[in-house]
Amino acid sequence: MIRPFFALLIGFAVSTNSVAQDSPDVLDGNVEAATELVFTEGPAYHRDGSVFFTDIANNRIMRLNPGADEAHTFLQPSGRANGLMFDPHGFLVACEGNEKGGLGGRRLVRIDIVSRKRTVIADRFEGKRFNSLNDLCINKRGQVYFTDPYYGADRDQLELDVEGVYRVNSDGTELVRVLGKGQISRPNGIGLSPDEKTLYVVDNHPIIPVRKLWAFPLDGDGNIAGDGKELYDWGTGRGGDGLCIDQQGNVYVTGGADRKYPNQDTSNPAGVYVISPEGELRGIIKVPEDMVTNCCFGGSDLKTLYITAGKTIWQVRTKVAGSVLWPKAE
Repeated sequence: MIRPFFALLIGFAVSTNSVAQDSPDVLDGNVEAATELVFTEGPAYHRDGSVFFTDIANNRIMRLNPGADEAHTFLQPSGRANGLMFDPHGFLVACEGNEKGGLGGRRLVRIDIVSRKRTVIADRFEGKRFNSLNDLCINKRGQVYFTDPYYGADRDQLELDVEGVYRVNSDGTELVRVLGKGQISRPNGIGLSPDEKTLYVVDNHPIIPVRKLWAFPLDGDGNIAGDGKELYDWGTGRGGDGLCIDQQGNVYVTGGADRKYPNQDTSNPAGVYVISPEGELRGIIKVPEDMVTNCCFGGSDLKTLYITAGKTIWQVRTKVAGSVLWPKAE
Protein backbone atom coordinates (compact mmCIF):
# COMPACT_ATOMS: atom_id res chain seq x y z
CA MET A 1 0.00 0.00 0.00
CA ILE A 2 1.27 3.41 -0.90
CA ARG A 3 0.80 6.02 1.81
CA PRO A 4 1.72 9.65 2.38
CA PHE A 5 5.06 10.02 4.16
CA PHE A 6 4.83 13.77 4.56
CA ALA A 7 2.71 16.59 3.18
CA LEU A 8 3.46 20.29 3.06
CA LEU A 9 0.27 21.79 4.43
CA ILE A 10 -1.10 24.77 2.55
CA GLY A 11 -4.11 25.67 4.68
CA PHE A 12 -7.15 24.97 2.54
CA ALA A 13 -10.43 23.89 4.12
CA VAL A 14 -11.86 20.62 2.84
CA SER A 15 -15.61 19.93 2.81
CA THR A 16 -16.82 16.82 4.61
CA ASN A 17 -20.08 16.68 2.65
CA SER A 18 -19.94 13.37 0.79
CA VAL A 19 -23.22 13.78 -1.10
CA ALA A 20 -22.53 13.78 -4.84
CA GLN A 21 -24.04 16.75 -6.62
CA ASP A 22 -24.19 17.89 -10.22
CA SER A 23 -22.37 21.08 -11.15
CA PRO A 24 -24.66 24.12 -10.91
CA ASP A 25 -25.79 25.68 -14.17
CA VAL A 26 -24.07 28.95 -13.29
CA LEU A 27 -20.68 27.54 -14.35
CA ASP A 28 -19.08 28.31 -17.69
CA GLY A 29 -16.00 26.07 -17.52
CA ASN A 30 -14.07 23.54 -15.44
CA VAL A 31 -12.27 24.10 -12.14
CA GLU A 32 -8.57 24.62 -12.85
CA ALA A 33 -5.54 25.36 -10.69
CA ALA A 34 -4.77 29.08 -10.65
CA THR A 35 -1.28 28.65 -9.23
CA GLU A 36 1.00 26.17 -7.43
CA LEU A 37 1.84 26.98 -3.82
CA VAL A 38 4.18 24.00 -3.46
CA PHE A 39 6.01 21.92 -6.08
CA THR A 40 8.00 19.02 -4.62
CA GLU A 41 10.79 17.37 -6.61
CA GLY A 42 14.14 15.63 -6.46
CA PRO A 43 14.04 13.33 -3.39
CA ALA A 44 17.39 12.03 -2.09
CA TYR A 45 17.85 9.66 0.84
CA HIS A 46 20.60 10.21 3.43
CA ARG A 47 22.07 7.35 5.44
CA ASP A 48 20.85 8.91 8.72
CA GLY A 49 17.30 8.20 7.55
CA SER A 50 16.40 11.71 6.48
CA VAL A 51 15.00 12.57 3.07
CA PHE A 52 16.04 15.72 1.23
CA PHE A 53 13.74 17.13 -1.44
CA THR A 54 13.20 20.33 -3.34
CA ASP A 55 10.27 22.75 -3.35
CA ILE A 56 10.88 24.57 -6.60
CA ALA A 57 7.97 27.00 -6.26
CA ASN A 58 9.34 28.30 -2.94
CA ASN A 59 12.99 28.15 -4.01
CA ARG A 60 14.17 25.88 -1.22
CA ILE A 61 15.65 22.49 -0.36
CA MET A 62 13.80 20.72 2.45
CA ARG A 63 14.96 18.04 4.87
CA LEU A 64 12.66 15.61 6.62
CA ASN A 65 14.46 14.02 9.56
CA PRO A 66 13.63 10.44 10.61
CA GLY A 67 10.57 10.35 12.85
CA ALA A 68 9.79 14.02 12.32
CA ASP A 69 6.25 15.23 11.68
CA GLU A 70 7.40 18.26 9.73
CA ALA A 71 10.18 18.98 7.27
CA HIS A 72 12.40 21.98 7.82
CA THR A 73 14.06 24.28 5.34
CA PHE A 74 17.60 23.11 4.72
CA LEU A 75 18.61 25.76 2.18
CA GLN A 76 16.83 28.87 0.88
CA PRO A 77 17.22 30.31 -1.66
CA SER A 78 18.18 27.09 -3.38
CA GLY A 79 18.86 28.49 -6.86
CA ARG A 80 15.54 26.91 -7.92
CA ALA A 81 17.07 23.50 -7.23
CA ASN A 82 15.32 20.58 -8.91
CA GLY A 83 16.99 17.14 -8.99
CA LEU A 84 19.18 16.02 -6.07
CA MET A 85 21.52 13.09 -5.54
CA PHE A 86 24.27 12.13 -3.09
CA ASP A 87 27.72 11.50 -4.57
CA PRO A 88 30.05 8.67 -3.45
CA HIS A 89 31.44 10.88 -0.65
CA GLY A 90 28.10 11.88 0.83
CA PHE A 91 27.94 15.37 -0.66
CA LEU A 92 24.57 16.50 -1.99
CA VAL A 93 24.72 17.38 -5.69
CA ALA A 94 21.94 19.66 -6.94
CA CYS A 95 20.64 20.76 -10.32
CA GLU A 96 19.85 24.47 -9.96
CA GLY A 97 17.23 25.31 -12.56
CA ASN A 98 15.45 28.46 -13.66
CA GLU A 99 11.73 27.74 -13.68
CA LYS A 100 8.72 28.24 -11.39
CA GLY A 101 9.51 31.92 -10.92
CA GLY A 102 12.97 32.28 -12.44
CA LEU A 103 15.93 33.66 -10.47
CA GLY A 104 17.57 30.24 -10.60
CA GLY A 105 21.25 29.41 -10.55
CA ARG A 106 21.27 27.48 -13.86
CA ARG A 107 24.21 25.43 -12.63
CA LEU A 108 25.36 22.15 -11.09
CA VAL A 109 26.53 22.48 -7.48
CA ARG A 110 27.89 20.29 -4.69
CA ILE A 111 26.60 21.00 -1.18
CA ASP A 112 28.26 20.14 2.13
CA ILE A 113 25.21 19.28 4.23
CA VAL A 114 27.03 20.20 7.48
CA SER A 115 28.29 23.67 6.52
CA ARG A 116 25.72 24.17 3.70
CA LYS A 117 28.57 25.52 1.59
CA ARG A 118 27.94 25.30 -2.16
CA THR A 119 30.68 24.58 -4.68
CA VAL A 120 29.96 25.16 -8.35
CA ILE A 121 30.78 22.16 -10.54
CA ALA A 122 29.55 23.60 -13.86
CA ASP A 123 27.53 26.64 -14.89
CA ARG A 124 28.38 27.12 -18.59
CA PHE A 125 28.96 25.11 -21.72
CA GLU A 126 31.32 26.68 -24.25
CA GLY A 127 30.91 30.01 -22.48
CA LYS A 128 27.09 30.00 -22.50
CA ARG A 129 24.87 29.58 -19.43
CA PHE A 130 22.82 26.41 -19.13
CA ASN A 131 19.06 26.53 -19.71
CA SER A 132 17.54 25.11 -16.54
CA LEU A 133 19.24 22.03 -15.08
CA ASN A 134 16.63 19.40 -14.28
CA ASP A 135 17.92 16.03 -13.11
CA LEU A 136 21.12 14.05 -12.64
CA CYS A 137 22.77 10.72 -12.00
CA ILE A 138 26.31 9.91 -10.86
CA ASN A 139 28.53 6.93 -11.67
CA LYS A 140 31.00 5.14 -9.40
CA ARG A 141 33.85 7.34 -10.67
CA GLY A 142 31.96 10.41 -9.52
CA GLN A 143 31.14 11.64 -13.02
CA VAL A 144 27.82 13.47 -13.16
CA TYR A 145 25.34 13.17 -16.03
CA PHE A 146 22.69 15.88 -16.04
CA THR A 147 19.82 17.07 -18.20
CA ASP A 148 19.32 20.68 -19.28
CA PRO A 149 15.85 21.29 -20.77
CA TYR A 150 13.67 24.36 -20.45
CA TYR A 151 9.93 24.12 -19.78
CA GLY A 152 9.24 27.80 -19.21
CA ALA A 153 7.36 30.03 -21.64
CA ASP A 154 9.93 32.84 -21.85
CA ARG A 155 12.83 31.58 -23.93
CA ASP A 156 14.44 34.97 -24.60
CA GLN A 157 16.87 34.48 -21.70
CA LEU A 158 18.29 31.24 -23.09
CA GLU A 159 21.86 31.31 -24.37
CA LEU A 160 22.05 27.75 -25.70
CA ASP A 161 20.02 26.54 -28.70
CA VAL A 162 20.18 22.92 -27.49
CA GLU A 163 18.27 21.13 -24.73
CA GLY A 164 20.85 18.47 -24.07
CA VAL A 165 22.44 15.95 -21.74
CA TYR A 166 25.93 16.57 -20.33
CA ARG A 167 28.63 14.76 -18.37
CA VAL A 168 31.24 16.35 -16.14
CA ASN A 169 33.85 15.18 -13.65
CA SER A 170 33.21 15.93 -10.00
CA ASP A 171 35.86 18.67 -10.05
CA GLY A 172 34.23 20.41 -13.02
CA THR A 173 36.72 19.22 -15.64
CA GLU A 174 36.00 17.47 -18.95
CA LEU A 175 32.50 18.86 -19.42
CA VAL A 176 31.00 17.33 -22.58
CA ARG A 177 27.59 17.23 -24.23
CA VAL A 178 26.73 13.55 -24.65
CA LEU A 179 23.27 13.99 -26.23
CA GLY A 180 22.00 16.87 -28.35
CA LYS A 181 19.83 17.72 -31.33
CA GLY A 182 18.76 14.74 -33.35
CA GLN A 183 19.21 12.44 -30.34
CA ILE A 184 16.94 13.97 -27.73
CA SER A 185 14.21 16.63 -27.81
CA ARG A 186 13.71 17.76 -24.20
CA PRO A 187 15.54 15.54 -21.68
CA ASN A 188 14.16 15.23 -18.18
CA GLY A 189 14.76 12.31 -15.81
CA ILE A 190 18.02 10.37 -16.08
CA GLY A 191 19.59 7.28 -14.52
CA LEU A 192 22.22 4.57 -14.86
CA SER A 193 21.76 0.81 -14.97
CA PRO A 194 23.36 -1.06 -12.03
CA ASP A 195 26.30 -2.15 -14.24
CA GLU A 196 26.63 1.41 -15.62
CA LYS A 197 26.48 0.12 -19.20
CA THR A 198 23.18 1.86 -20.00
CA LEU A 199 22.07 5.46 -19.61
CA TYR A 200 18.30 5.92 -19.32
CA VAL A 201 16.84 9.28 -20.33
CA VAL A 202 13.23 10.46 -20.28
CA ASP A 203 12.44 12.61 -23.33
CA ASN A 204 9.39 14.70 -22.46
CA HIS A 205 8.50 17.47 -24.91
CA PRO A 206 4.73 18.07 -24.68
CA ILE A 207 4.65 20.50 -27.62
CA ILE A 208 6.14 18.35 -30.42
CA PRO A 209 5.01 15.96 -28.76
CA VAL A 210 7.62 13.40 -27.63
CA ARG A 211 7.03 11.42 -24.43
CA LYS A 212 9.46 8.48 -24.41
CA LEU A 213 11.98 6.59 -22.32
CA TRP A 214 15.28 5.92 -24.08
CA ALA A 215 18.16 3.57 -23.28
CA PHE A 216 21.62 4.55 -24.57
CA PRO A 217 24.58 2.12 -24.47
CA LEU A 218 27.73 3.34 -22.72
CA ASP A 219 31.34 2.28 -23.24
CA GLY A 220 33.87 1.74 -20.45
CA ASP A 221 34.69 5.46 -20.31
CA GLY A 222 31.06 6.51 -19.91
CA ASN A 223 30.61 7.72 -23.49
CA ILE A 224 27.52 7.07 -25.61
CA ALA A 225 28.41 3.99 -27.65
CA GLY A 226 25.52 3.72 -30.10
CA ASP A 227 22.00 4.74 -30.98
CA GLY A 228 19.36 4.93 -28.30
CA LYS A 229 16.68 2.25 -27.96
CA GLU A 230 13.11 3.36 -27.36
CA LEU A 231 11.85 1.51 -24.29
CA TYR A 232 8.47 3.08 -23.65
CA ASP A 233 6.14 5.65 -25.23
CA TRP A 234 3.53 7.47 -23.12
CA GLY A 235 1.64 8.54 -26.26
CA THR A 236 -0.85 11.38 -25.86
CA GLY A 237 -0.98 11.53 -22.06
CA ARG A 238 1.47 13.15 -19.68
CA GLY A 239 4.87 11.56 -20.14
CA GLY A 240 7.69 10.64 -17.80
CA ASP A 241 9.52 12.84 -15.34
CA GLY A 242 12.15 11.74 -12.82
CA LEU A 243 13.29 8.16 -12.37
CA CYS A 244 15.23 5.69 -10.26
CA ILE A 245 16.37 2.09 -10.78
CA ASP A 246 16.33 -1.09 -8.70
CA GLN A 247 19.06 -3.70 -8.38
CA GLN A 248 17.39 -5.91 -11.00
CA GLY A 249 17.62 -3.08 -13.53
CA ASN A 250 13.94 -2.14 -13.56
CA VAL A 251 13.37 1.54 -14.24
CA TYR A 252 10.85 3.41 -12.05
CA VAL A 253 9.61 6.46 -13.97
CA THR A 254 7.23 8.98 -12.43
CA GLY A 255 4.62 10.19 -14.89
CA GLY A 256 1.03 10.37 -16.00
CA ALA A 257 -1.70 12.65 -14.66
CA ASP A 258 -5.27 12.28 -13.44
CA ARG A 259 -6.28 15.79 -14.47
CA LYS A 260 -5.81 17.42 -17.81
CA TYR A 261 -2.79 19.60 -18.50
CA PRO A 262 -2.07 21.62 -21.66
CA ASN A 263 -1.15 19.58 -24.75
CA GLN A 264 -1.86 16.21 -23.16
CA ASP A 265 -4.81 14.06 -22.14
CA THR A 266 -5.51 11.84 -19.13
CA SER A 267 -4.85 8.47 -20.80
CA ASN A 268 -1.88 7.79 -18.48
CA PRO A 269 -2.78 7.51 -14.77
CA ALA A 270 -0.62 9.37 -12.27
CA GLY A 271 1.96 7.09 -10.73
CA VAL A 272 5.31 5.36 -11.05
CA TYR A 273 5.73 3.30 -14.22
CA VAL A 274 7.90 0.24 -13.58
CA ILE A 275 9.61 -0.70 -16.84
CA SER A 276 11.96 -3.65 -17.37
CA PRO A 277 15.35 -3.25 -19.09
CA GLU A 278 13.71 -4.85 -22.15
CA GLY A 279 10.97 -2.23 -22.24
CA GLU A 280 8.10 -4.24 -20.73
CA LEU A 281 5.71 -2.26 -18.54
CA ARG A 282 5.60 -4.38 -15.39
CA GLY A 283 2.94 -2.23 -13.78
CA ILE A 284 2.04 1.20 -12.45
CA ILE A 285 2.31 2.22 -8.80
CA LYS A 286 -0.65 4.57 -8.71
CA VAL A 287 -0.21 7.76 -6.70
CA PRO A 288 -3.36 9.65 -5.66
CA GLU A 289 -1.98 13.13 -6.30
CA ASP A 290 -0.92 15.20 -9.30
CA MET A 291 1.63 15.80 -10.45
CA VAL A 292 4.02 12.91 -9.77
CA THR A 293 7.53 14.28 -10.32
CA ASN A 294 10.35 12.09 -9.04
CA CYS A 295 11.37 9.15 -6.86
CA CYS A 296 14.29 7.57 -5.04
CA PHE A 297 15.04 4.46 -3.02
CA GLY A 298 15.87 4.67 0.66
CA GLY A 299 15.51 2.99 4.02
CA SER A 300 18.24 0.97 5.69
CA ASP A 301 17.63 -1.90 3.24
CA LEU A 302 16.95 0.41 0.26
CA LYS A 303 13.50 -1.14 -0.18
CA THR A 304 11.45 1.97 0.50
CA LEU A 305 10.47 3.99 -2.56
CA TYR A 306 9.97 7.69 -1.84
CA ILE A 307 7.86 9.59 -4.38
CA THR A 308 7.35 13.35 -4.72
CA ALA A 309 3.95 14.45 -6.01
CA GLY A 310 2.30 17.82 -5.64
CA LYS A 311 2.69 18.92 -2.01
CA THR A 312 3.36 15.41 -0.69
CA ILE A 313 6.13 12.84 -0.30
CA TRP A 314 4.67 9.35 -0.62
CA GLN A 315 6.32 6.07 0.32
CA VAL A 316 5.81 2.42 -0.54
CA ARG A 317 7.78 -0.71 0.31
CA THR A 318 9.25 -2.78 -2.52
CA LYS A 319 10.45 -6.38 -2.79
CA VAL A 320 13.61 -5.40 -4.67
CA ALA A 321 16.24 -3.02 -3.28
CA GLY A 322 17.17 0.10 -5.13
CA SER A 323 20.37 0.59 -7.07
CA VAL A 324 21.86 3.47 -5.10
CA LEU A 325 25.37 4.93 -5.27
CA TRP A 326 25.30 6.19 -1.67
CA PRO A 327 24.46 5.07 0.93
CA LYS A 328 24.73 1.31 0.62
CA ALA A 329 22.15 -1.02 2.11
CA GLU A 330 22.88 -2.14 5.65
